[in-house]
Amino acid sequence: MKTILSVAFLIVALCLVSEAVQVQEGDFSFSLDSVKVLQQLIGQPQTQNPRLTKTSYFSVCSNPTLPQEFVPLCMKRGATMSFARLASVPVDVCEICAFAACTGC
Repeated sequence: MKTILSVAFLIVALCLVSEAVQVQEGDFSFSLDSVKVLQQLIGQPQTQNPRLTKTSYFSVCSNPTLPQEFVPLCMKRGATMSFARLASVPVDVCEICAFAACTGC
């Protein structure tokens, strides 16, 4: 009985962990939830060209609601373009093909 419960718990834990989507930007990896928070802070439409944005990405770095996993990126040279690319990441899990079989989305 204990073995069955342990195996069931392990399967549930693996399912929860496997649904976590990571967004890769250069040497950094961020959770999709953190990227969503970043996009809300920037307030930029996703269809806008990143080179034409007038938002100061450095002001995003000084925002206290910015997730802590972006702090190393703020200190990196070229962070502005990295933030622009992260701001244009689709937030729908199906759009970024997070699952092995994306055809069902």
